[in-house]
Amino acid sequence: MSESPTNTVEKAVDKKTTEQKFIELRELTSPKDWNAIPHLKELAASFLEKDKALSDRILVRVNNLNKAKENRREGERERERELKRERGQEIEGRRGAEKLPVAAESLSKIQSNRSKISELKAKAKEKGKQQLKTSLFWFVALPVLLFSFYQIVIASERYESRAKLIVQQPDGMATMDASMALLSGFGVSVPGASDAELAKAYIYSKDMLDYLLTELNIDQHYTNGNVDYFSRLESQYSQEDLYDFYRKMVNVEIDEKSLVILISAQAFAPEFSQKLTETISQRAEWYINKIGNDLAESQLAFIRGEHIRVEEKLLTAKHNLLFFQDKHSLLDPEAEGLAIQQIAYTLEAQIAERQSALNALTTIMSEKAPQVVALNNEIQAIEKQLLKERSRLSNNQIGLTDPNGIPQVRDLSVGAILAKYAELKIGLELALQAFTSSQISLEKARIEAYRKLKYLVVVETPTLPEDNAFPKVTYNITLFTLLLLMLFGIGRLVLATIKELK
Repeated sequence: MSESPTNTVEKAVDKKTTEQKFIELRELTSPKDWNAIPHLKELAASFLEKDKALSDRILVRVNNLNKAKENRREGERERERELKRERGQEIEGRRGAEKLPVAAESLSKIQSNRSKISELKAKAKEKGKQQLKTSLFWFVALPVLLFSFYQIVIASERYESRAKLIVQQPDGMATMDASMALLSGFGVSVPGASDAELAKAYIYSKDMLDYLLTELNIDQHYTNGNVDYFSRLESQYSQEDLYDFYRKMVNVEIDEKSLVILISAQAFAPEFSQKLTETISQRAEWYINKIGNDLAESQLAFIRGEHIRVEEKLLTAKHNLLFFQDKHSLLDPEAEGLAIQQIAYTLEAQIAERQSALNALTTIMSEKAPQVVALNNEIQAIEKQLLKERSRLSNNQIGLTDPNGIPQVRDLSVGAILAKYAELKIGLELALQAFTSSQISLEKARIEAYRKLKYLVVVETPTLPEDNAFPKVTYNITLFTLLLLMLFGIGRLVLATIKELK
């Protein structure tokens, strides 16, 4: 008798881990019940609420038993099929012995069919090779032959002339005075890549093309009817077509390290290619020089204008000062003021001296004494003169002024004259300082403008080619052949892929 599931559960619950519980449960269960799937399912259901982990472990055992059962069934079915095949082979062997003549005849037919299939395959293979050869001829060999004939026989020769230029600046320190060198600063700036790029842009510009049309009539040379159709420019060309053709014939490169400009021009005659390169170089040189001169002239013109205005202010200040001196008949108002002040001090001293003498006489003489009266009159005269001199120093009356602000009256006080003279003198000194600074700025600007002038120096004169540089026959034919072979291979792959998909 097998133990009931409840007793088994109570005995298994005391264990700690799930695997230990599972092993204990297997020991407490009989082998028959342990291999019985319905019993194990009931056992797993009884553990579902109390110990879900143990229930899942029992279900794993159920799954393993199901898989083992299926494997046994599959093995039995495989043995049955093997037995059926052995029986069938025995039956076929018996029938084959009876039908041996028929099998020999069928075998000969099969061999005959195989030989026909081999012949068909050989013919198809031969046909495929023939088609491949035909395709190679039409799509590769024939175009290469035609292109080679054009390159060798028909294509016109193009000659290339080259010239090398570089943008340079003069060394202003070599011809500069030492004092001017201090004003302009030491060192000479070196032209940068922008100057070379500027020359390159002008060579490629429409202005350069227009100049070449005027000077050399390059359109007539490039549309020459003696040149083959594919190399020349069409006679009925547009401005855009001419410009594109010009960009193909003229190439400009700049060395990044040395900034040397390489100009190469192609033409259908060696002399014309040299003339074309020479004309481009001369025009580019004119353009670079013109830019430098225009910039220098514009900068100097502005500085000169400012200098002229400062000079006019200086002349006006001088005129005002001279006019003021002429009006008041003064050579040096400051010296005259000091002189008047000295006279006033002298008169005050005389008054004090005579007043002390008068005080001494009045002690021994009456007021009507002739000496006392004479001394009083002298003191009064000196005081009157002193009052007049002081009025000259402190008179604040200012008369009318002319359009330049200069007083027109001659009875100005010395203080007013000194104040106006000081104002005019300060204005003259400021104008003189501004003139001096402007003169220095003008000289510095002139030197800087000279230093900033740039020249296009010819490093290598335009060459006269002896051999044609274009067309490059070997290179062109090889490249054309490789391109056709590559395109042909791609086309075959595409067609084979399409057939495979069908």
